[in-house]
Amino acid sequence: MTRALLIVDVQNDFTEGGALGVAGGNAVAAGIAELLSGEAGGSRQSAGSHDYALVAASRDWHEGDSDNGGHFAAPGTAPDFVTTWPAHCVQGTSGAEYHVALPLDRIDVHVRKGTGEPAYSAFDGSTHDGRDLAAVLAERGIEALDVVGIATDYCVRASALDAVQAGLRVRLLSDLVAGVAPESSAAALRELATAGVEIC
Repeated sequence: MTRALLIVDVQNDFTEGGALGVAGGNAVAAGIAELLSGEAGGSRQSAGSHDYALVAASRDWHEGDSDNGGHFAAPGTAPDFVTTWPAHCVQGTSGAEYHVALPLDRIDVHVRKGTGEPAYSAFDGSTHDGRDLAAVLAERGIEALDVVGIATDYCVRASALDAVQAGLRVRLLSDLVAGVAPESSAAALRELATAGVEIC
C-alpha cells in the first residue's frame, strides 16, 4: 500500500512560546524530525521515512490585515478559543514559519490554508501551484496516510477526518500529536477512531 505522511501545522505559533503555543509542541516537532531521520526505534521505525512515498506539510497562512473571516477575535474582544482566536500564523511573520526542528528538505509538498478564512483541515488548503491536497495524493497514487502534528483537537482532527472522507486508509501517530486541551483531545481521538482512523 502506497503511504504518505501528513505533518499538520507544526509552526512556531503553535509550539511553546508562540501566539497559540500548545504544550508538547516542541516535542512533537523533534519527534517528527526523528521519524523522518529513520533513526527512531519501536513503532516509529516501522513507519520510518523510507516507507513514505510522499511527505506533505500544512501551514496556517493567515492575512495580517483582516480578521480572516472571523477566525481572529475582533479588536478589543476576547477570543473564545473555539471559533475565534488571537492573531496567529500571519503571513511573513516568524510565527507562521515551520518549527526549526522540521527537516524541510524531507518535505515534498507544502500546503497553505486559512488565507482570509477559517480553515482547520489541510485538505482545505492548496499548494503553491493551486492544487488541493486530495488531488496531489491521488496523482501520486497514495492509498494510506499517516497524520501527525498540531493540534490534536482542531487541525489534526479535521485533517484526519477529511482524509477518511477522501477514501484514504488513515493512521494517527498518537505520540506525534499535541492538543489544546486534554478533554477535547481525548474526545477527538475517540471521534477519529469511530470514523475509522487507526490510532497508533
